[in-house]
Amino acid sequence: MEDFIPIFAIFAVFGSITAIIVGPTYFKSRERREMQATVRAAIDKGQPLPPEVIDALSTEATKNIPSRSRDIRRGIIWLAVGIGMAAFSLINDLRGFGDDWNDGPNFDGGLLGMAAIPITIGLAFIVLSFFNKNKD
Repeated sequence: MEDFIPIFAIFAVFGSITAIIVGPTYFKSRERREMQATVRAAIDKGQPLPPEVIDALSTEATKNIPSRSRDIRRGIIWLAVGIGMAAFSLINDLRGFGDDWNDGPNFDGGLLGMAAIPITIGLAFIVLSFFNKNKD
């Protein structure tokens, strides 16, 4: 039974990551499908569509268009995540020194290297915001 604990832990970690990513996408897709079925049923029965429904459908289509402020916001968030990872890596390395602070931080940590990924993504979003013509 103890042999299954690591396997269960791996499935729990990757299962929760998958649920966080796939769950909202699935529910949004289901909601969109139900809205389309309702609109089709109303059109098949000859019912006129209220202007609110048409406005909701048109704003739903244009909601995901990238804008300058959205790119800056995403860039700052990614940049902050990367800086937080780097700071955690450096603080975690400093914690291991104890009373001997003369050695300085260890910049060979794997987490410090992984922090470069969200920092690069954040910088890319910020650069893209300067080229984006769409404003909110």
